Amino acid sequence: MPTPPPRKNLESLLLRLTWQDLDPAYLSQLIQLAREEDLAGAGLIATRRPAPAHSGDRSTAALATAPRTSRAHLVARTALVACGLPLLPLILAAYGPHHTLEPHTQDGTPIAPGTRLATLTGDPRTLLSAERVLLNFLQRLSGVATTTARHVAALGPGPTRLLDTRKTTPGYRMLEKYAVACGGAWNHRLGLFDRVMLKDNHLALLGSADDLAAAITRAKNAAPDLPVEVEIDRLDQLPPVLAAGADIILLDNLSPARLRPALALIAGRAITEASGGITLKTLPRYANLGLDFVSTGALVHQAPWADIGLDWE
Repeated sequence: MPTPPPRKNLESLLLRLTWQDLDPAYLSQLIQLAREEDLAGAGLIATRRPAPAHSGDRSTAALATAPRTSRAHLVARTALVACGLPLLPLILAAYGPHHTLEPHTQDGTPIAPGTRLATLTGDPRTLLSAERVLLNFLQRLSGVATTTARHVAALGPGPTRLLDTRKTTPGYRMLEKYAVACGGAWNHRLGLFDRVMLKDNHLALLGSADDLAAAITRAKNAAPDLPVEVEIDRLDQLPPVLAAGADIILLDNLSPARLRPALALIAGRAITEASGGITLKTLPRYANLGLDFVSTGALVHQAPWADIGLDWE
């Protein structure tokens, strides 16, 4: 039997998106869409959208208040991990000039209830118009970061690292993955472009484990710059996958008891990841098995919004 290629360096697979990794044009597009939804019914057909004369913040306009400068504070109602603060000045700028934001913390920071996250200064009419969009972004991203931090704590401080998945809100993936990073976990592949990943549905198309082994060889030849990850859910799938030189083996829906013999068979010849049915409650059971990674989509799709309010002086 040929000797499989050496195990890929684990450190080369570690990824945490930073704010500097996010494209300003992407962020601007999301902000403009959110603004237009709120002020002009973006997403509706033309006959359902308001005429230009009837668009905008009709509630604030009805007050007919004179221009002045006011201050308001974004305040955490419950304990949370802050995320999304660098978005806030970009959102304010989309509503007009002459507004300032003073952050009192930074993304990734645990926050106690009652803590001020930031102070906004400007025309209260504009701040009122921007309030919901500001809070929507901040509450969503802080919710993902907070949920992630709870999962990281449940897994514990050992060598096994927690990963997210591609189960993200369409169009918001990079922001949500950034929030996962702020919560202390790591980012799995960002998309279909940065890893070859052969999953159960690929196996169903191939028809057998032998075909899967051949697919690994083809993938490594076709995309030598990318790691090749293979999903298995039975121990008998491991020998041909290992012989073909898979870089990462995703052990799907295997209980801790079934993972132990799988890890013994792999014996360090591939990077290992467990996924499937893993919850906040069960995460501690995966901490001391010798896995390199545990992944769960719950960091994003089970994250409630953080409770954050806007309080006026």
